[in-house]
Amino acid sequence: MQRQFPITGRVVVCGAVAVCGLGALGAVLYGSLGTRPADAAAPPATPPGQAAAPTNPPPPVVKLTDAQAQSIEVGSVALRSFNQVEDALGSIDFNEDLEVQVFPPYQGRILQLFAKLGDSVKKGQPLFTLESPDFIQAESNLIAAAGVLDQTTSALGRAKQLYPNQAISQNDYEQAVSDQQSAEGALKAAREALKVFGKTDAEIDRIVAARRVETALVVRSPISGRITARNAAPGMFEQPGNPPAPYSVADVSTVWMLANITEIDIPHVDVGQGVRVTVSAYPGREFRGAITALGASVDPGTHRVTVRSEIEDPHHELRPGMFANFVISTGAPLQAPAVPESGVVREGDGTFSVWVTADRHEFVRRQVTIGLSQDHYDQIIDGVRTGDLVAIDGAIFLSNIAFGGAN
Repeated sequence: MQRQFPITGRVVVCGAVAVCGLGALGAVLYGSLGTRPADAAAPPATPPGQAAAPTNPPPPVVKLTDAQAQSIEVGSVALRSFNQVEDALGSIDFNEDLEVQVFPPYQGRILQLFAKLGDSVKKGQPLFTLESPDFIQAESNLIAAAGVLDQTTSALGRAKQLYPNQAISQNDYEQAVSDQQSAEGALKAAREALKVFGKTDAEIDRIVAARRVETALVVRSPISGRITARNAAPGMFEQPGNPPAPYSVADVSTVWMLANITEIDIPHVDVGQGVRVTVSAYPGREFRGAITALGASVDPGTHRVTVRSEIEDPHHELRPGMFANFVISTGAPLQAPAVPESGVVREGDGTFSVWVTADRHEFVRRQVTIGLSQDHYDQIIDGVRTGDLVAIDGAIFLSNIAFGGAN
């Protein structure tokens, strides 16, 4: 009878055989891979206590085919003029040196208005009329003084005729002379009082000749300009110096530009420096002026100082409250090597680079330091020199080939 062996005994035998086979294979691989030829040179060891010398990788180089080179525009690094400027933000305001608050000279009630907000007015143009008891009293005093002067002048004339014939005493004659001089002084004072109300000599002469009191006092504009505020209405009672003024008039041929600059820029800014102003309402336009004042102190909250400039605005296009960009010329133009912005690549670590070539086919990446950026050109402080050939268009394409593997 044939004997049958259990299956488990076969599995153990086969497993033992497999383990022995793997052990032999591992020994063979270790012998072939773990050994080094005797003639292979070992890397030099770093002396104890000395750090390994850093190695700078060579700059990336990109070689282009003729077809690829046609898509790259190459140009020479050339000198270019850069303006030395400081930029700031600010706003437009009225020129307060040429803005006037128009108050009546005496208290009274407004009768009639002649100007509206935004109207252009000339110096001496009527703005409103006022019914003022003080004005009426001043006119009455003028008419009375004129009447007294006429009477004393007539009396002095008779005294001059009688005194030579001793028809009157010397005392009476001298009294007539004194009365006439007093009347002349009173009339002069009355005329000056009316000038305070804005009356001219011609207008005063008409009042004296007509012997008639004008009830309405005309308040006129003291300067030529534009009505910037109107707080008056018929029937309102106005007093001198009691705000708000019935009218505000400003000469808008020039305006103020108020800007705040950082305290580190203060040494570069001074009175008299030219400024260029742009506003979003007029893109592409520049308004020019000059700095007229610097703030006396620094704002402790923002650490900025106010700079005031006077800007010419002959066509009255700027409006107070407009936001504006403020460019201050801090020095003479600077001549420096320049590369178009399209030829400068900003790297991921914040550095800048350009691609330099000698034959327009092989380009070498070179790190540069840039300064001012104006009119789509970057000032090159270090990295390339005047006359070097660089890629001025297509620099990004070269970087993609060098670092991204693009074809």
